[in-house]
Amino acid sequence: MSLEEYRKKRNFGKTKEPKGGVRRDATGKIYVIQKHDASTLHYDLRLEFQGVLKSWAVPKTPPQERGIKRLAIETEDHPIEYAGFQGMIPEGEYGAGTVETWDRGTYEAEKWESKEIIVNLSGEKLKGRYCLIKFRPEENNWLFFKCE
Repeated sequence: MSLEEYRKKRNFGKTKEPKGGVRRDATGKIYVIQKHDASTLHYDLRLEFQGVLKSWAVPKTPPQERGIKRLAIETEDHPIEYAGFQGMIPEGEYGAGTVETWDRGTYEAEKWESKEIIVNLSGEKLKGRYCLIKFRPEENNWLFFKCE
């Protein structure tokens, strides 16, 4: 895992986003969804995995009930410290806009493969078994839904 792409997109002299690092000693299973009011309002789903936060942009409100499927577009890995970030990304910077925590908690992975991730979320809003299924291998498009 690398944070190279994350760092290339940001000027840490202008943004208060954490620079962070890959945490090889990380043993937790952090789960967070951040509401990101940027050029378009979306939600950033983040799951701690191998010392970073694996990340997906979800264009609509995350599903809280079965039967609702959402597009989730895989984005660059973020440092674990980003799970606690809230605030304003300055105009002219990548992702400019307001970031706030929408949901947070922990998760247990039931399955983690290149095209299918199944997790049990224990968040404040989202609880239960959720699936991420990659449906276009050549792109970063996944489906995110409650699957229990």
